[in-house]
Amino acid sequence: MDLSNLKIAKGSRHLPKRVGLGIGSGLGKTSARGQKGQGARQGPKVPVGFEGGQLPLYRRVPKHGFVNHGRVQYQAINVKDLENSSLENGAVVDNTVLMELGLVKNLNFPVKLLGKGELTKKLTVNLQAFSQNAKEIVEKAGGSCTVLSLKDARVQHKAHVCEEEVEAE
Repeated sequence: MDLSNLKIAKGSRHLPKRVGLGIGSGLGKTSARGQKGQGARQGPKVPVGFEGGQLPLYRRVPKHGFVNHGRVQYQAINVKDLENSSLENGAVVDNTVLMELGLVKNLNFPVKLLGKGELTKKLTVNLQAFSQNAKEIVEKAGGSCTVLSLKDARVQHKAHVCEEEVEAE
């Protein structure tokens, strides 16, 4: 079996409904649009939530709560995660390395290092944010912490991916 032998399963494709082809078709005369009114006309239909001029439900129901659209949602990792990972002494830790280790799932959100756990490895950590405790733990182990913007992290990741593609060829 190969792609040239594949066929669409019988009955999986349907022809569109053919309306307006006479009374005998069952969908003639009004073309399945009923009698008169806004829905029977051509052009844009009734907006979603429109209740014929009555105050719509989404405006009748009281609102409460607050959503801060300016909130920054960090992906949190702990110092113990770096200690338990396969990183060697003197390694540089950034978003790309964390993604390869499986500690970070997405480069669309900034990463913050939190101070839970101990660290014995000397690491150079380049991330978007650090807790005060985490920064002290990394520097106490002989490493350094540098704040890296999310844009710069993405640029580095893109460069790293391009290098891997060139090496693969």
